[in-house]
Amino acid sequence: MTEERLSFQAEVSRLLSLMVNSVYSDKEVFVRELISNASDACDKLRYRAITEPEMIADDPQYRVQINIDKAARMLEFSDNGIGMNRDDLIENLGTIARSGTNAFVEALSGDNQDNVSLIGQFGVGFYSIFMVADQVEVISRKAGEEKAWTWKSDGIGEFTIDGATREYRGTSVVMHLKDGEDNWLEKISLTATVKKFADHIDLPILIAEGDEEAETVNQASAIWTRPKTEITEEQYKEFYHHVGHAYDDPWLTIHYRAEGKLEYAGLLFIPTQPPYDLFDPARKHRVKLYIKRVFITDDVEDLVPSYLRFLKGVIDTEDLALNISREMLQSNPLITHLRQAVTRRILTELKKKAKKSAEEYAVFWNAFGVVLKEGLYEDMERRDDLLELARFQSTAGDEITSLIDYVARMKENQSSIYYITGDDKASLSVSPHLEGYRARGLEVLLLSDPIDDFWLSTINEFDGKAFVSVTRGGGDLSDIPLEESLEAEDEKDNVALDAEFATLIALLKTNLEGQIKDVRASDRLTDSAVCLVADDGDLDMQLERMLRAHGQLQQGSMRIMEINPRHPLVRQLAKRAGEDNSVDDLSDIANLLYDQARILEGEAVKDPAAFSRRLADVMTRAIAD
Repeated sequence: MTEERLSFQAEVSRLLSLMVNSVYSDKEVFVRELISNASDACDKLRYRAITEPEMIADDPQYRVQINIDKAARMLEFSDNGIGMNRDDLIENLGTIARSGTNAFVEALSGDNQDNVSLIGQFGVGFYSIFMVADQVEVISRKAGEEKAWTWKSDGIGEFTIDGATREYRGTSVVMHLKDGEDNWLEKISLTATVKKFADHIDLPILIAEGDEEAETVNQASAIWTRPKTEITEEQYKEFYHHVGHAYDDPWLTIHYRAEGKLEYAGLLFIPTQPPYDLFDPARKHRVKLYIKRVFITDDVEDLVPSYLRFLKGVIDTEDLALNISREMLQSNPLITHLRQAVTRRILTELKKKAKKSAEEYAVFWNAFGVVLKEGLYEDMERRDDLLELARFQSTAGDEITSLIDYVARMKENQSSIYYITGDDKASLSVSPHLEGYRARGLEVLLLSDPIDDFWLSTINEFDGKAFVSVTRGGGDLSDIPLEESLEAEDEKDNVALDAEFATLIALLKTNLEGQIKDVRASDRLTDSAVCLVADDGDLDMQLERMLRAHGQLQQGSMRIMEINPRHPLVRQLAKRAGEDNSVDDLSDIANLLYDQARILEGEAVKDPAAFSRRLADVMTRAIAD
């Protein structure tokens, strides 16, 4: 067969350039990557062989072997797993066929530590071999097929594909080492590296130098089946790196065995850093299902709820048949029971962590809280647990707060949990809607995650306290007095809602007819002159904006305009309205007040040209006076 010369995908070429220039601070990670890939290949074939035993009849013992050839300065990593054909080699080694790849490559920088994290998140560690090798050959024969193939590259910009000869199934990765990398040919140091990375892998890793007999160098037992007392923190970390293809350290390790009605072992990890695909629309988890220590699949949708998709690790059960199909797994009631048990355990462990160390829990929440809050909308059964775990920014300070702590700080006459939703904490903090709440010492939750508007639409209360948006018209603050420092000033400056003020409201309603639902005095404003609020029966304003932006709502509801009777501008307008009951004279000012309120809400004015003209006219009259 004629050799084919192909180009790497553009993203791979950029990645290889970084690899060749030692993007990793520790080159030994290539050993981890090659062993991990070989282990995955054996896992895949082990599952296939349950229903197709003939695929392994000639070689049923799975293994990975590393051969050292000092004379030729070569290392070879071989496995007898599933193997690859021509198309597999091109897809797996010539492209990064993953969503978000462009963003990943763009994020790569000159900082080694940052790049290690990114590369681990995107699962492209195979290319780390080009840090130590200037030529790489991958010879593979797919199980069940007769033909073998060779993939070759120097890691610069191209690779070749050609037919090959290989007696048995599996894959061999042959590395021609660069000058200065001969330390990888020393059996003692290589053995130490392999033991470090592969003691937890459930198949033997053998090393042979030259013609000597291969020697097994790892324990070759599944780490989750071993007692916790026999496993070191370093071994847990290495298994996390292996099973999660990760480069950060786990934030939390959960290793347990459940017995009784449902028997299974779990070794699960919560990462420190969010994986690259955390917000991929597919929302897939990364937990592998084993049955009697045989890998089955990492694609059982119902094994872990989507709001726990940041989990990585293994669930191994004795209660399912080995020959069950992946399709039958999706609807198996035992999977539903497993999901409930695993979810309950994870939430329990999170509660323990939150109680033990608020600072450490804040690290988790800042990384994954927005995902966990999806459960508030989706999982009614666990809603109370999730509300207890939820943390929020608030006007009380920079630290996140729980709802339990919020309720403990509520004012004497306060009966509701107040919140405001928006795009970010900074803009929410300066919203005029907060003025009256701050003046009364009332804490308001600042909710800036898109999911907040949705879960709040399904949850009405916590601990008997109703959730109330400060941007809704029904927020009544009359029963809660102002802070002492403001009370005297308020009494001095108080403006009675007399006939003049009633006339102003009537004139504003007339001039803004068709644009607003109502005009009324506000007790939520202390500094600003005007704001818009949603009527109690309408959608919250932020939710409405989101739905309009996504085309799910064509036209929004008209808002209520609230005016501050204590504001100097409103006072002067009330006085003028009483002196000269003129609708036309207040037309420009009424519309400017409305536009001002829209701008404060982050909305564009409806008619920029009219806004500019009115503003110029009012300024001209002010200067003339």
